[in-house]
This record gives sequence, C-alpha cells and structure tokens, in this order.
Amino acid sequence: MRFQITFNRIGNNKLLPVNYQYYISAWIYKIIASADRIFADFLHNEGYREGSKNFKLFNYSPLDFGKPVLWKEKNLFEIKRDHILLNVSFFLSDAAEAFIVGLFRNQEVYLGDSFYGLELRVIQIERLPETETAETMHYQSFSPVVISLKYPGLSYASYLSPDDKDYAHLFHNNLLNKYRTVPKSTPLPDSYFFNFKLKGIPRSKLVTIKQGTPEQSKIRGYLFKFELTAPHEIHRLMLSCGAGEKNSLGFGWCEGNRWRMRECL
Repeated sequence: MRFQITFNRIGNNKLLPVNYQYYISAWIYKIIASADRIFADFLHNEGYREGSKNFKLFNYSPLDFGKPVLWKEKNLFEIKRDHILLNVSFFLSDAAEAFIVGLFRNQEVYLGDSFYGLELRVIQIERLPETETAETMHYQSFSPVVISLKYPGLSYASYLSPDDKDYAHLFHNNLLNKYRTVPKSTPLPDSYFFNFKLKGIPRSKLVTIKQGTPEQSKIRGYLFKFELTAPHEIHRLMLSCGAGEKNSLGFGWCEGNRWRMRECL
C-alpha cells in the first residue's frame, strides 16, 4: 500500500544535500522503532530472507519540493517551497493502514547532515488509490533502479544498465526472490510469462550514501521507462516495495499504468 506524506517546512533552513536518500531511510526506521523495536531491528538487520538475500519490502519516492536552486559546487538544493511531499509504500495487508497512518501523523524530522538540512513537520498522511494492474504494464522509474552482478574474478559487484544482456533475467529474479519471502503469499503458477522490455534510452545516476562519513558508498542506478508483463501479484509487489535492489534506501520507485499502445510510442 502507498501513502502520501505532506510536510510543512519549519525553521529558516532551506538547504538540503543532493544525496538525501539515506536520511529518509533512517527516519522511517526510527518511526517504526518508536512503535515496535523488534520489528524495526528485524527490518534493519534481517529483513525478509530468501537464501542469502534479504529484503525490507518498503520503498519511498524522491521528495517533491518543486523546482529547487541547485548549488552544484556544494552539492546542495535550495528549497523555496514550504510544503514538501513524499510517497512511501509498504508491502502490508490493508489491516495495517491505520497503524501506518498513526505512526507518521504529526511527526517532526530533520533531514540532512550536521551542516545542512531541512526541519520538517508531518501535517498530513493519506493512503493513495491502488494502481489498477494488468498482466502488461507500462512503467517509469522516478528514482534509480539498481541491478548488480558480481562477475568471476572481481571483488565487487558491477551495476548493470537496463540494456545489458543479463538485465531482464536479473530483474525477474529480484522480483521473484522478494515475492518468495512474503509470508502467506499466494503461490504463483508453475509456468507464467514474464517479459521486461526497455523503452527509450536509460539515464545513469550515481548516488552517494552516508556522504562525508567513514561508511560512505556510491551506488549507480538507472532512470528509464519499461514495459513489464508478469502476474498481477508481481506488479503489486513492485508497486509496494520497488523495483531492483536497495529499495529501503529509496531506489527503484516506479509509477505504472495499464499498457496502452500510445504510451509506448
């Protein structure tokens, strides 16, 4: 399920680090921990496990703060707008709606590092209408989608572009592995059709996590449009917890529409 959070900017701070995704992730974990430390620790340390991989099964969009001024030399956004929007999603049952709304209502947060950031207060949270799914859907990623592969002989994983020959297979496996971790999920048919089709030219984006700290890391993802044919359950999973890897860090937020020929021209 998806929710839209509306923040009001409080205080006089207007500068926000361009690489702000990690601060949102840390805030969401903190909110969950305020209600249930055991569940928060489970998400952070274990997640939902499939073999050697674990998944957090939540995701969030980039902040919607209008058109900011970019201070490129300082890696900062100057935010002019007082009201800021954020979409968050969780792969949970409908019964959890009141719980999620209650967790985030009236919360205050500082998003930023020790030098620059925004002080925000939640003034509204509402559940968004469910996207009507079909077997074939047309999507656009609004935050970079991350797919990686560790090649033999290399000590680190390589981040793949959607036009790589291995991409569609890895994209499918990532979604399938996530789905297998869902408690009491409906079994998928033994044989089903899955097809990933890139639309247009992908745009690479490098994101820095925990910038300026000893734990700093850089992650490369891609922004692109794509067509996906899969069971309804897979579409709903992706809309709730994101496409690709590292969704709990804000990667892989996608918006979808039922496939129509004119959308793919």
